[in-house]
Amino acid sequence: MRGGDVLRRDTLRMAASAAYNVEKRNQRPLTDDEFLAVLTREVKTRRESVDAYEKAGRAELAAKEQAEIGILAAYLPQALTETEIAALIDEAIAATGAASARDLGKVMGWLSPRTRGRADGKLVSGMVAQTLAREDLAGHDGGAH
Repeated sequence: MRGGDVLRRDTLRMAASAAYNVEKRNQRPLTDDEFLAVLTREVKTRRESVDAYEKAGRAELAAKEQAEIGILAAYLPQALTETEIAALIDEAIAATGAASARDLGKVMGWLSPRTRGRADGKLVSGMVAQTLAREDLAGHDGGAH
């Protein structure tokens, strides 16, 4: 705060306020996982705002939201790469015995705790759906893709 970085100060205050509101609602201090979920939700909200601002032609507002994402991301665990996500998906399919797109929920249930805060849920879900669709087309040939 003393550094004079107004954007950083305001962004961190908003995140702290969101965490405080969840603590009040739950009537207890947040666990580390719950605090991480609050930060993840704050980042997700800003990503949605960036999309909306870009579609509306408001580049300056999109840039501000993008800067806030950068500030909050510094407090989140290291993001998974698509290669790491793909490896986790293969592991999840093997662990759950998923054989078709109908098993998406089962696979996501296994993956969610392992990717929370480290990967965008929409991206993970899309990758799982693609992988399961390939499994369907291959007639589930024992996991070969």
